[in-house]
Amino acid sequence: MATTVGTEDTINDLVTNLILLERDAIAAYESTISRLSDPALSQQVEAFRQDHLQHLDVLNEIAAETGAEAPVEGDMKQMLTTGKVALADLMGDGAILKAMRTNEDDTVSAYERASNHPSALPKTLAFFQKALADECRHRDWMEQTADML
Repeated sequence: MATTVGTEDTINDLVTNLILLERDAIAAYESTISRLSDPALSQQVEAFRQDHLQHLDVLNEIAAETGAEAPVEGDMKQMLTTGKVALADLMGDGAILKAMRTNEDDTVSAYERASNHPSALPKTLAFFQKALADECRHRDWMEQTADML
């Protein structure tokens, strides 16, 4: 399911929705880490989860600066992101990483759009671009690693 995050008219709505997206991603990462059978894969996925936690910290700071709502939990999409991982668990580590790659497609799309948001301040745009680079790196690793398994 493709995300619409990044299409918001206001920076406050964008930041709120990015926070929700990050919370959903963190839940999916936690589910993934608990399901992977290879400890080396789990270690790398944990490093990516740390990136998402850092993104969440920065987004919460931006929310405080702009007055945006900062949700403390994910939304209904969390069931989709974690559900894909749970179903993939039946088919092994490669399938789990492929499911996570589809989740990363959403975060890449969201940060690509956010990087061009007309209401964002230069500092915020710089963060969005850094987060986009992280998400692309996560997605590429998951795709390449899943293809090798």
